[in-house]
Amino acid sequence: MKTELHRGEISAEGFRFCVVVSRWNHELTDKLASGAVEALTERGVAEDAIETLYVPGAFELPVACLKAAKTGKFDAVIALGVVIRGDTPHFDYVAGQAASGILQASMQTGIPVMFGVITADTMQQALERTGEKSDNKGYEAALSAVEMVSLFRDMDRANADVRFFPHVA
Repeated sequence: MKTELHRGEISAEGFRFCVVVSRWNHELTDKLASGAVEALTERGVAEDAIETLYVPGAFELPVACLKAAKTGKFDAVIALGVVIRGDTPHFDYVAGQAASGILQASMQTGIPVMFGVITADTMQQALERTGEKSDNKGYEAALSAVEMVSLFRDMDRANADVRFFPHVA
């Protein structure tokens, strides 16, 4: 059995992405969306190859991501939202179901669906994760999406037993 080592390359030219953004906490999610688009365009994605969809809140992200992934138009989907803990268990339900649903969207379609949802105990924690580049979880989620679509492309091209080992040179 032939085994090859593959790492996704950080180039996204020719790929199409869907960015699904929660409007709840829009002052923060707008920054996540800008960070995601910046990361994608810096890596060669044409602006017309990025489609942005808005949903009411983080709870609605999974179904919109699933629908986007099922269209066949996108190589990856990036889910962005902000859920901040309050005084009730609402946070636990929304954050947990958003994470689970986003994972299921990816597993059901085979399309990478990236989890760019900030779950924070305070507004300050959320603000710290919506800054510039490495401090912006939207930017980071887009980088992960680029790596995954590159990896999937390489795996599809390979006619071998392919295994992925992260952090191996």
